[in-house]
Amino acid sequence: MLVNEAWLKEFVDYSIPTNELTEKLTMAGLEVDSVEAAAAEFTGVLVGEVLSVQAHPNADKLRLCKVSIGQEEPLDIVCGASNVRTSLRIPVATVGAVLPGNFKIKPSKLRGEPSNGMLCSEEELGLADSADGLMELPSDAPIGTDIRDYLQLDDTIIEVDLTPNRADCLSVEGVAREISCFAKQPVKNKPAPKIETSINDHKNVNVEATIDCPRYLGRVIKGLDRSAQTPIWMQEKLRRCGQRSLGPLVDVTNYVLLELGQPLHAFDLAKIDGDIVVRHAREKESLRLLNEQQVELDESVLVIADQHKALAFAGVMGGEASAVNDETTDIFLECAFFSPLSIAGKSRKFGLHTDSSHRFERGVDPELCYRALDRAIELLTDIAGGQVGPLTDASSTKTLPVNKAVPFRFQRVQRVLGIELDENTVEAYFDSLGMIVNKTASEWFVTAPSYRFDIAIEADLIEEVARLYGYDNLPQNELTVSGTLTAIEEQLQPLDRIKDLLVDLGYQEAVTYSFTDDSSLKLLTPQDDVYRLQNPISADLSVMRTTLWAGLLKAMDANIKRNEETIRFFETGLKFTVKDGQLVQEQMLSILATGLAQPEQWGESSRSIDFYDVKHDIEAILSLNGSLSDYQFKPAKHEALHPGQTAELINNSGEHVGYIGLLHPALEGEFNIKKPVYLVELKQSLIQTKQIPEFQAVSKYPAVRRDLALIVDEKFHVNEMVGYITKQYTLVNEVIVFDIYQGKGVETGRKSVALGLILQDKSKTLVEQDVEELINELLANLNNLFNAQLRE
Repeated sequence: MLVNEAWLKEFVDYSIPTNELTEKLTMAGLEVDSVEAAAAEFTGVLVGEVLSVQAHPNADKLRLCKVSIGQEEPLDIVCGASNVRTSLRIPVATVGAVLPGNFKIKPSKLRGEPSNGMLCSEEELGLADSADGLMELPSDAPIGTDIRDYLQLDDTIIEVDLTPNRADCLSVEGVAREISCFAKQPVKNKPAPKIETSINDHKNVNVEATIDCPRYLGRVIKGLDRSAQTPIWMQEKLRRCGQRSLGPLVDVTNYVLLELGQPLHAFDLAKIDGDIVVRHAREKESLRLLNEQQVELDESVLVIADQHKALAFAGVMGGEASAVNDETTDIFLECAFFSPLSIAGKSRKFGLHTDSSHRFERGVDPELCYRALDRAIELLTDIAGGQVGPLTDASSTKTLPVNKAVPFRFQRVQRVLGIELDENTVEAYFDSLGMIVNKTASEWFVTAPSYRFDIAIEADLIEEVARLYGYDNLPQNELTVSGTLTAIEEQLQPLDRIKDLLVDLGYQEAVTYSFTDDSSLKLLTPQDDVYRLQNPISADLSVMRTTLWAGLLKAMDANIKRNEETIRFFETGLKFTVKDGQLVQEQMLSILATGLAQPEQWGESSRSIDFYDVKHDIEAILSLNGSLSDYQFKPAKHEALHPGQTAELINNSGEHVGYIGLLHPALEGEFNIKKPVYLVELKQSLIQTKQIPEFQAVSKYPAVRRDLALIVDEKFHVNEMVGYITKQYTLVNEVIVFDIYQGKGVETGRKSVALGLILQDKSKTLVEQDVEELINELLANLNNLFNAQLRE
């Protein structure tokens, strides 16, 4: 929210420098996001009056103007603006003036005619992004006055970021109340406007949904001057709060919204058919809003209606059918209190977010309606005249929220905050916040003002004491905590240890969004049902991810566009799938690798990462757990992976652990990828199981190596044979696969696998006869089980 210091000082007198003010606001819980000047730097611009306008003799679109700036002689200025005319008062940049962008005004000649200055628009003064003509000032603007002084442009705009519980500060008055607490200056009590009823016209109001709308006020105003213009002072205040002027009817309601925090809405009286009804929308009732959006309402939505149709989406936005326009002279001005629960979530449901809904769903002071309505009518009638009808008041006191007295124990302040304060200081804090304190012998009862919706328990009151005392003034005491050691699951490998290993292998950890776009998931995991978000941030982040690959591929694309050729990412996190209508979450470890297998160097030729490089990295994780032999890689199929370079990892229990493979060539174009990309996704719970090491004495007897070249079927998986040998033969300490060959000398459909067997006995030295017997038995068993034959 944007506020400016000049407006704040209308509510509270303070002399705190801006930098100190922003620090105090932040420490009070109203975080300041930015501070900027109300206007760009410029000098030498005065209020002037056009005395005469004549045609330029040498240019059709230029005019020769005589302009008074309060000196004896008027200035000759050439101007091309379409709205220049006699008696118009405008900003005049005199000779020597410096405009935004260091644009200096010098005497010049335009098409042969002298020009000693420049008539300025809002754009040229840096007060607007664009302008159609000169900036028109009121007819009573004092000629010769510096425009910065006249418009109070030496002002500061402060952007305040509010938490949802501090809706009471969504106004200039609300922020001023906070400043008054630490500036120790009272908020100025402005006299209540006196609205005189001059006509008897009124609208009956029937509130059917009293729980959702406990208070609804309104007045008929007739005979407004349709030619009236919003005064420059109001336009400037709106501009500094991020609003542009749209005419008195809209500007006044926006002004009161910013000043007091109360949304209002004006209906064109001629477009209301009969009485006003505040009710829930009927089934399949539609409403065309002011933004030209057609919405299909349901019974949960509160609407303002007449006898035949819905007029407005209550608390959110008005309808187009009853909107005011430049021809409107008679209006019904409403001011209501809507229950936060009745508005919360409704605007997001229809993709709307307005200043009104932002306030109503957080809570607006129910007692503010009368003052805000009177303030709006006062401003509107001062600007556009008109006659005011009697007040229509439809209030249900039974359903209006009332702040209850909260029990407060003074002694808790010292215990919770660690500071000693006397009772008078704490009571003064509560008094500065507008709270009423009633004391008893044992405790206090503190009642918050009607605009504070966030005070419900004792802890809320202690927090208010801390805010006003100053968070930065609270003592920094060391806490005494009894340390207890928790048991560590020895068979569970810590995830951080696996991450450290991957970093050592050259990977970098990535953290991507848990939600992504539907189209990516349909390509990567078409078989999985997705969980759709009801209120997505954007269309590209509308569903929960069913695989971590979606985020990693986007991260890879962003890095490749920045000339990163070799990318190794890993990510741990949840994937989300829908099974039997229920959301299922599962922790996964995903890996992405592309580029060079080794950094470019002179000693080894460059090659790209291949399937076996990534497989090695997975085996490194399993070896870290001491359980590599408990897992097997088997050829598999996956919709997103290359059919010839995909493997499934399973454990000894037959559980599916995950997939490894090359991204399918058909998807490379979909993801705008022009190089091989290898992907891995594993279930965390199944790769963190760690084998507890068992001590084995080192044999003092020598090892023996025997190499075997075996002919097996081409499609045979060598790991099956290796696993069999290591489990069945205790004398075999290690099996090394050192060569796989297909070609001349090996029949078609078969391959040669060369194994190195390391044999060792712990109790004796193996002799040749022992080795030969073992090898012969091994070859016979391999032949029976795997059709493996010794290569001759």
